[in-house]
Amino acid sequence: MLKLIFMINRVEGMSYERFVEHHRDRHAPLFTSIPEAERYVRKYTVSHPVPAENYPPRAYDGLTEIWFEDWEDHDAFFASDNYRTLVNPDEARFIDMDSVAVMVTEEKEVI
Repeated sequence: MLKLIFMINRVEGMSYERFVEHHRDRHAPLFTSIPEAERYVRKYTVSHPVPAENYPPRAYDGLTEIWFEDWEDHDAFFASDNYRTLVNPDEARFIDMDSVAVMVTEEKEVI
């Protein structure tokens, strides 16, 4: 299983609350609405930092995880017309694309 992790920050001038609302309540439903999400994506999550005493302040405003069975599904999803014309353009509306950090992993469950 292939797992992509995107650590993201909001665009300049957008409040943190508005960013979370857009990511969770607008972008995530848009992402899951395209048929390619059901066909190729095995898991999709969005997460946002919560106050945590004794931990450093948040380094990113949000996190997105996208799981694919393999590289072929990954490539088919991101090359799809629906992703390129509907989902991808929305990302620049709330994500500072220059600050995105990405990690591609194969997760190994330990416990």
